[in-house]
Amino acid sequence: MSTYRDIRCPRCGNVIRVFSNPLPTVDVIIETGGGIVLIRRRNPPHGWAIPGGFVDYGEALEDAAVREAREETGLEVRLLYLLGAYSEPSRDPRRHTISSVFVASAKGVPVAGDDAEMARVFPLESLPHPLAFDHGRILQDYLAFRQGKRGACPVRKGAQPSLPPDAL
Repeated sequence: MSTYRDIRCPRCGNVIRVFSNPLPTVDVIIETGGGIVLIRRRNPPHGWAIPGGFVDYGEALEDAAVREAREETGLEVRLLYLLGAYSEPSRDPRRHTISSVFVASAKGVPVAGDDAEMARVFPLESLPHPLAFDHGRILQDYLAFRQGKRGACPVRKGAQPSLPPDAL
């Protein structure tokens, strides 16, 4: 169900229908130096977070993930797999977002950039609090995956569907 509202154009007076759709985002769990990289957010909602952000128009999810990781941590990442998609409408208090969460590897020391106030490597057994958004749930899923309790999807940029085109 799409939600929309009708507004009147201030110039011509015509009614314009404005749709409200969820926004695509990416998050990247970066494995490096015996832990994972988290950022402390400079802007609300505050707290520690998995590096990530909004997908630009015309940008592939994989490219957005690499770009956001670089912008917020200064690290060049190599995407390993797609952990999952998170779409709970209340996951971001600012608006409805749908996040594709990737796991990546990187070398080096993270340096905060963009809207990150701080970037640090945390051992999995001592993650900071509070965590922003639904990142606590995402990290629980990540730990479950690492313990073999759930699956993940390999990253294959531009992967074709497994069904023949005429079956779609």
